[in-house]
Amino acid sequence: MEVKVLQLLEGAKDARGLTVIIDVFRAFSTACYTFDCGVNRIFPIGDINLAYRLKEENPDFVLIGERNEQKPPGFDFGNSPSQLISGNLKGKTVVHTTSSGTQGIVNAVNADEIITGSFVNAGAIVKYIQHKQPEMVSLVCMGYACEYPTDEDTLCAEYIKNELEGISNNFQKMVEIIRNGSGARFFDPEKQSWSPKADFELCLDLNRFNFVLKVEKGEGLNYLMRIDS
Repeated sequence: MEVKVLQLLEGAKDARGLTVIIDVFRAFSTACYTFDCGVNRIFPIGDINLAYRLKEENPDFVLIGERNEQKPPGFDFGNSPSQLISGNLKGKTVVHTTSSGTQGIVNAVNADEIITGSFVNAGAIVKYIQHKQPEMVSLVCMGYACEYPTDEDTLCAEYIKNELEGISNNFQKMVEIIRNGSGARFFDPEKQSWSPKADFELCLDLNRFNFVLKVEKGEGLNYLMRIDS
């Protein structure tokens, strides 16, 4: 098994084999929490205008997402796990659009299959890959708004790669690096309304969920399907 770590949109476009699109802060951590809240389906959408149109055509759909970290006008929730876990989402269909993670899914056109990546289900991701035994694994770190690499996504890829290759991880050291690096924004008092400290903690709750989220095609749109380990 060859495991490659790739970065940003170019990495998504170059991804081959079983591809993991990683967005720790916060798209694919949020997606896991959303499924844990009992949603029926998540449509990961790159184009925010398509998201609005889907909501207009399907008023019962729930809009979740962000642009520039903040909840867009008319959305039901921002891209914040701490703010949606108290919502009534059971049985709902969610449209999820973000600046990084969902863009990666849209651009990974050469992948054999796509699953999402985050720390909250990293163990399940490793088990899934070990079970599938693909020749090629592409770990794509989506970074900040697809503009530059971030500590949390790169370290998540490193964590998964190490686990697959039998190399021990020091997760607490990783958390410290993230806390002092790209995760510092979650501790900025001026950003608590859209990037609360609680999101940092929820997104780094290692192996909280024992399922993977696989991208499937249907109804003309990609959707995420929960696969329990």
